[in-house]
Amino acid sequence: MLETNLSKVAYFSMEIALEPGIPTYSGGLGVLAGDSLRSAADLGVPMAGVTLAHRRGYFRQRLDARGNQFEEDALWKPEELLEGSDARTVVEIEGRQVHLRAWKYTIPGVSGHEVPVYLLDADLAENTPWDRTLTDRLYGGDAHYRFCQEALLGIGGVRMLRELGYTQLGSYHMNEGHAALLALGLLEQRLGKSELGSASEEDLEAIRSQCIFTTHTPVPAGHDEFSRALMQQVLGAQRMRVLEVTHCCPEGTLNMTYLALKFSRYINGVAMHHAEISQEMYPLYPIRAITNGVHAVTWTAPAFRELYDRHIPEWRQDNLYLRYVRGISLDEIHQAHASAKRALLQEIQSKTHVEMEEKVFTIGFARRAAIYKRPELLLANGEHLRRMAKEYGPLQIVFGGKAHPQDASSKEMIRRVIETAGYLKDALRFVYVQDYDMRWAQLITSGVDLWLNTPRKPQEASGTSGMKAALNGVPSLSVLDGWWIEGHAEGATGWAIGTDNNDVSEDSSAEAASLYDKLEQTILPTFYGRPSHYTDIMRSTIALNGSFFNTQRMISQYVANAYFPDKKQSAHRMASADEKAS
Repeated sequence: MLETNLSKVAYFSMEIALEPGIPTYSGGLGVLAGDSLRSAADLGVPMAGVTLAHRRGYFRQRLDARGNQFEEDALWKPEELLEGSDARTVVEIEGRQVHLRAWKYTIPGVSGHEVPVYLLDADLAENTPWDRTLTDRLYGGDAHYRFCQEALLGIGGVRMLRELGYTQLGSYHMNEGHAALLALGLLEQRLGKSELGSASEEDLEAIRSQCIFTTHTPVPAGHDEFSRALMQQVLGAQRMRVLEVTHCCPEGTLNMTYLALKFSRYINGVAMHHAEISQEMYPLYPIRAITNGVHAVTWTAPAFRELYDRHIPEWRQDNLYLRYVRGISLDEIHQAHASAKRALLQEIQSKTHVEMEEKVFTIGFARRAAIYKRPELLLANGEHLRRMAKEYGPLQIVFGGKAHPQDASSKEMIRRVIETAGYLKDALRFVYVQDYDMRWAQLITSGVDLWLNTPRKPQEASGTSGMKAALNGVPSLSVLDGWWIEGHAEGATGWAIGTDNNDVSEDSSAEAASLYDKLEQTILPTFYGRPSHYTDIMRSTIALNGSFFNTQRMISQYVANAYFPDKKQSAHRMASADEKAS
């Protein structure tokens, strides 16, 4: 347990995955947030989380026989699952007072420490009908709706924490730029709203000294931007003045990433290569690297938890003990994986009526559906797959993932994947799991034999699905991007697709050829012809990657490098960078 007598940390994220029954997340960003807070609880870090209630969730995905995606509200009731609070606060939006309350979710840690998470809710009788919907939908609505949400998260979150009694907070961690308006909230708290325009460099430095920013997006198009007119409409003249004084609106738009950069003492990317890319994008700001992880206990299948508890019981308190999995017999590793695979295939049959075989080599590809992730790469050459399955051994493929409701291209991609797989049903078994969520992620990442990842470089900032798989001994076959550049050890933790040129993606046909070559020349012959060796690779995957790519190690790095450093020195460095940027 980490001991500290320093001020507490506030962790802000637009989405946080708390548990499968609370649909306040869309994908990797929210799951990372939840895993971070779970590890903070395990380590005894004095932290509190802040997000929105999202009463209508992200969405429930339904797929028809042709692969067309349809969306339904993911309705849930915070009052039935969470602890209420008498605390109230207001945020002025468009000249109106928007009232907020907070629901509390408590995360228990293995150490006995607890981390509270506060979900802000605008569904109050005091608000207008439209304002009551502002905390309803995760990533819903238009730019106006989104900007109002981000104001509630950032400014409202700062105010709510004060109302809840958090008066000694020393660090505010922004998990992506959605929460960047918390800088304005802190300035208002320091100066009063009417004096925002008179903020001095000393005032700005005081805010910088409190803020940490983690960026997750390696391409400029992925960062939220809002027009000057919208800023003026939503925030009002006083808040606009401070944004102008601090040069946060280049070319008349508010870039939330740029705002977070301007007001943070510590900035990091989520993998080593991602930090390098981010540094090139924002050369005036020192950007560090803290590679993502996953919460080990959450993402380890029951059979593997029991195995680790029996042989290395210290692993729950100290994930590094997973290095000692090398002392567990291959037979026990094989049996634990067989149990996880059986659980997955039984659930697939129960929910989809697709029957798969336990002895057949099974590939998993499940994550947020986005064009750059390229799930179609595996299906690029159907005839080649047919020959491979016939000559080297049968194949099964499990797909999953949701496309954003407004992302027509990614919806079409899902349809093409399902259509293409339908043409191959005579050669391989295939299922596309609909409504992919935490529960399915736990089953699929632990139950397949190989985890596939095919992003277009360099667009994968980190990726965490392969880390979940690694905790369960599932090796990866992946393009060398994001975390896999660090986690890849050829033939020991998995295999690489293509070359190690991490800056430019190869031609898709060349990468597909590399993927097929690895499958038919190495992976399938090992799985079917040398099963003990394949199990040994699974064991080394746990020892090498499972022991390191976890949020316990990640949060420890944040504690040592970001949350409680010499703040005065850090703020001075950031202020100097800001002067150069101005």
